[in-house]
Amino acid sequence: MVYEYEAKTEREAIEMAVKKLGLERESFDVEIIETQKNTLFKKGYVKIRVHTLNTVKFQREENDNAENRRKHLILKRRVAEPLSKDDFEKKLLEFISLVVQKISCKCTVDIMFRGGGELGIRLISPYSSILIGHKGKNLDALQLLTNAYAENLGQRDVRIILDAENYRIRCEESLVRLAYTTADAVRISHSSVLLGPMNPPERKLIHATLNDVDDIETKSEGNELYRQVRVIFKA
Repeated sequence: MVYEYEAKTEREAIEMAVKKLGLERESFDVEIIETQKNTLFKKGYVKIRVHTLNTVKFQREENDNAENRRKHLILKRRVAEPLSKDDFEKKLLEFISLVVQKISCKCTVDIMFRGGGELGIRLISPYSSILIGHKGKNLDALQLLTNAYAENLGQRDVRIILDAENYRIRCEESLVRLAYTTADAVRISHSSVLLGPMNPPERKLIHATLNDVDDIETKSEGNELYRQVRVIFKA
């Protein structure tokens, strides 16, 4: 990455870069791009351009972390026999099939995974884009209905997760990358970043991803369903 800093002298500009970036002096190159000597009417300054040397290494480490997190998310859910194993699962699959039929979409429904208090259900359809909807809104709505139906069946402790075309997994991977990229940004700026509105599962994933990062903390802000996560640098 490249950054620019301005101070009275080159030394002060470099010291500013070290403080702002939180890096050792040896970990970046300095290029003087502009100087101005003191005059009667204008104060002198030096402007430098900083090229960080560990960007590629750090990005590789962040990508590895994201990949490990993705594998963890998948492994914690046991791949299951696609057929229903009891009356509860059978009723859920029938319910989802019926709702999808009401919107004139052909769809095959089966079990995707079981475990950790979650039950994953896969929707296979030539109309997957319609079932998913813009930013997953249709899939979220169908998932909400299915969870409400599960509660009516007396299963309040099981969270139903619907997926189509691996949309959920792709979203989780994107959120993990967002979390690490944002952590990188606040680590460099020593500030905080407020992410966009998210639903509860999305916020939970951001919190979980950055929970073990020592110099980063997260908190939710707002009062609505789609609250926001603030990623904060801990000095």
